Amino acid sequence: MNQGKARRFTLQVNGREHTLSADENSSLLDVLRNTLKLKGTRFGCGDEQCGACFVLVDGRAVPSCTLPLGSAVDKVITTVEGLGSSDSPHALQQAFLAEQAAQCGYCTSGMLVSAAALLKRTPRPSEAEVKQALDRNLCRCGSHNRIVRAVLRAAAAA
Repeated sequence: MNQGKARRFTLQVNGREHTLSADENSSLLDVLRNTLKLKGTRFGCGDEQCGACFVLVDGRAVPSCTLPLGSAVDKVITTVEGLGSSDSPHALQQAFLAEQAAQCGYCTSGMLVSAAALLKRTPRPSEAEVKQALDRNLCRCGSHNRIVRAVLRAAAAA
């Protein structure tokens, strides 16, 4: 990454405002993980090809690995940490546990974020719609069938 000029940014992440100084060339992923210490969002490929870095930006699942920090200003950002908590898990988090939808867990945060975006716009998706919504998220463990079942379970529980 080229070293650019550091400047101040204010981000709205998981319902909290964060003001920070960062290189203007920083990716949103870098700031989330290394500055804000939100480690749930993963670095996978760095090229928008795997979905491990997906976060919600204004309700849409987007890759944070290539999103310039400046493009996230004045937007509502939600990471997997903002979906729910251990005391009050999101319906998707509960369904992923019930369906044993994670093996290594590396893709899980991106899958949850993509699924949350889907359920927000389509509360009762078909199996085909779930598969289409998760098409940009790779799972190398082969848990896709369980993940699809978990998303459908969460939709049915809502």
